[in-house]
Amino acid sequence: MKKYVYFFSEGNKEMKSLLGGKGANLAEMNKIGLPVPPGFTITTKACNRYYECDREIDKEIKEQIFNNLKILERETGKVFGDSENPLLVSVRSGAVISMPGMMDTVLNLGLNDITVKGLSKKTNNERFAYDSYRRFIQMFGDVVLGIPKYKFDSVLEKVKMEKRVENDTELTIDDLREMIKKYKDLIKKEARIDFPDNPEEQLMMAVKAVFDSWNNSRAIVYRKINDIPHHLGTAVNVQSMVFGNMGENSGTGVAFTRHPSTGKKEIFGEFLLNAQGEDVVAGIRTPKPISELKNIMPKVYDEFVKITEILENHYKDMQDIEFTIEEGKLYILQTRNGKRTAKAAVNIAVDMANEGLIDKKTAVMRIDPQQIGQLLYPTFKSEELKKAKKIAEGLPASPGAATGKIYFNAEDAVKAADSGEKVILVRVETSPEDIEGMVKAEAILTARGGMTSHAAVVARGMGKCCVAGCGEIRIEEHNKLFRAGDKVYREGDFISIDGNTGKVYEGIIETKDADLIGNFGVLMEWADEFRRLRVRTNADTPRDSEIAVKFGAEGIGLCRTEHMFFKENRILAVREMIISKTVEERKKALDKLLPFQKEDFIGIFRAMGCRPVTIRLLDPPLHEFLPNKDEDIKILAKEIGVEFNALKDKIEELKEFNPMLGHRGCRLGITYPEIYEMQVKAIILAAIEVKEKFGIEIKPEIMIPLVGIEREIEIIKQLINQTAENIMSEKGMKIAYKVGTMIEVPRAALIADKIAKHAEFFSFGTNDLTQMTFGFSRDDSGKFINEYREKEIFEKDPFARLDQVGVGKLVEMAINLGRQTRKDIKLGICGEHGGEPQSIDFFHRIGLDYVSCSPYRVPIARLAAAQAAIRNSN
Repeated sequence: MKKYVYFFSEGNKEMKSLLGGKGANLAEMNKIGLPVPPGFTITTKACNRYYECDREIDKEIKEQIFNNLKILERETGKVFGDSENPLLVSVRSGAVISMPGMMDTVLNLGLNDITVKGLSKKTNNERFAYDSYRRFIQMFGDVVLGIPKYKFDSVLEKVKMEKRVENDTELTIDDLREMIKKYKDLIKKEARIDFPDNPEEQLMMAVKAVFDSWNNSRAIVYRKINDIPHHLGTAVNVQSMVFGNMGENSGTGVAFTRHPSTGKKEIFGEFLLNAQGEDVVAGIRTPKPISELKNIMPKVYDEFVKITEILENHYKDMQDIEFTIEEGKLYILQTRNGKRTAKAAVNIAVDMANEGLIDKKTAVMRIDPQQIGQLLYPTFKSEELKKAKKIAEGLPASPGAATGKIYFNAEDAVKAADSGEKVILVRVETSPEDIEGMVKAEAILTARGGMTSHAAVVARGMGKCCVAGCGEIRIEEHNKLFRAGDKVYREGDFISIDGNTGKVYEGIIETKDADLIGNFGVLMEWADEFRRLRVRTNADTPRDSEIAVKFGAEGIGLCRTEHMFFKENRILAVREMIISKTVEERKKALDKLLPFQKEDFIGIFRAMGCRPVTIRLLDPPLHEFLPNKDEDIKILAKEIGVEFNALKDKIEELKEFNPMLGHRGCRLGITYPEIYEMQVKAIILAAIEVKEKFGIEIKPEIMIPLVGIEREIEIIKQLINQTAENIMSEKGMKIAYKVGTMIEVPRAALIADKIAKHAEFFSFGTNDLTQMTFGFSRDDSGKFINEYREKEIFEKDPFARLDQVGVGKLVEMAINLGRQTRKDIKLGICGEHGGEPQSIDFFHRIGLDYVSCSPYRVPIARLAAAQAAIRNSN
């Protein structure tokens, strides 16, 4: 018989794929002797079996659940559904990879009109019993029966208003009984069934609801964002209830063993007295900092501190711990590796390595490369901040700085962001249903909630700026406005928020680049010790080059010369060159461009020092540089002194049905060799001048784009060499340069051995190579890529992560063929995939020499390259 259910005493932390993260850690904490309420885990296999059986729990699994329930009754001395000493349980999800707040939980399960009386007598606390009952009905109605939470909240708020109380803890027993009746009436009206009184029926319905929550919309969105496989399923943990709502000597809280925003070695967290766990994470009441527990319950606090030390030393990572205090006794309900900001992740990894808790390799592997991108983004300029008008202040829940337009619900935020607006999502409190709006927003601002509220935890995990618990603003979501002081801010107004200080400002504030010092530099040095792949940057200006060098770039892997043509002081000469009728006219226009191109290259060469610089000769079709509206054509005709109709005819002549497969790349060099001749002159002249004036030995790498035929590269290489030799002879100075090509046409990969006769380097342009291999346009594929992902045709957009099976095979083939012809050929990649961690792992494995990416992705690539080396070293 297959085993689908495990009692906590049967498991351990190594069984995470079966028991889920929560179940495995509960089993492990039980094993090492920590105070964990007993329970059992229904495995991820049972979840997958549930979906195989058309969302039904089969007989074998049911039997195992109720057999383990009997064991739980023996362990606790309580009986499920008993009228005198009832066993109550929590039913919680537990995914293999932590998905905080994305799936569902039911507490106090097992209560009905009979067992609530038994609980009341047993605890001698009638108010507690009925408070637990109303909480259970609300959670069951929301999670299991699908009745929106706000409908129960409306009932609660109405009762509080009628009774003139502010907090639910002020409600009397009679008030709670009244609420229970109203909650049951609401369930009858909305779900069209009576609230189920049978505890066994309650349990099976709740287990099914947790299994179902694996595929709720917010969980699916979260998995997509975090690349969590959809097939894993969730475990379900059924655990004996302990109660934090039994009076002022009880409570509940969440704490981290280190600060999740800064990484500082201190216990960071919050708690509420006379409350249950959902009260803390939902942000309904403002919690107290964990440090205050020391004054209220010093023995409990001391015990908790010792447990945090045990857990951190045991798991060798920062822990996120949920706890409950029941009448002065401490229980640990969960531990997991805590979500943290990028800054905290770096500081914790380096500090733990320095403390001897982990080694350097573990520290490097511990950081998500994509996450450190958070450290590279701008903060507010201090001089601008001094002039800014502060309108409110809340809790600095997730660091960073952001400016955007206010939107009050997730749906509107998504629409605005998709139309190109920068959005700040403003909510009373966020819930898991807001996940898509949070993804699209620049930042999140909430009026309620603490540092461990849903908004705070999810924002930190996403790297989003967040200010939570900003009670100084009064939000009217239905009117799409909030009030701060005597001023009203409406949907579409600009505000700026600072997640480092918790301050909210009116209007737009300019930002500045981040400073990368301290532990970030240490971690990058460690990463550089392990990586084999070199990391270059894609940069077209001296400023981009300087930023990239600051971030550790070891050269330029792609300098796109066409970007230089669009500048205001040279576009006219470019257009004159394009519409020239003769070679002489074309050369005359190109002579105007030569000094501009040379100055561009001088600036880039100086910024890069002696690092290699790969310059791609002109690539896009010429019509891209010309206007297409009549009014703009008229202006250009006047500027260059030609007839409007003649110019319009020329522009029409240059247009192509499929320009990405048309007259571009090396084809321009074949038909208009004088264009490439001018660019080569500019490169060599710039290299000579930089060497003469600044003593910098430049070794340019001249890249011919879009080669797919051996004869193409042969012809253009002859042109490059002849032009370079003429300049060097004229100036009396030698410059070492290389000539290579970008492999972006599938045919080039197939005949790479022939192309390597003429190319000293290959740089894989995986953007175009992906486009041509799949046969769909990168610019238009957005219309159907999401549909392909929904239907699991694609796991990931192939323009975001390299298709290793198809496009990757072409890259690998070209590498092997190229090295057969030229053993010392230099091999790199300059497509967008050069900064994507999983693609980098592939490039490491197939033997590329370097990757190249945008300046702000250079540290990501450095870390990913180090992790690839460590991961593949065994």
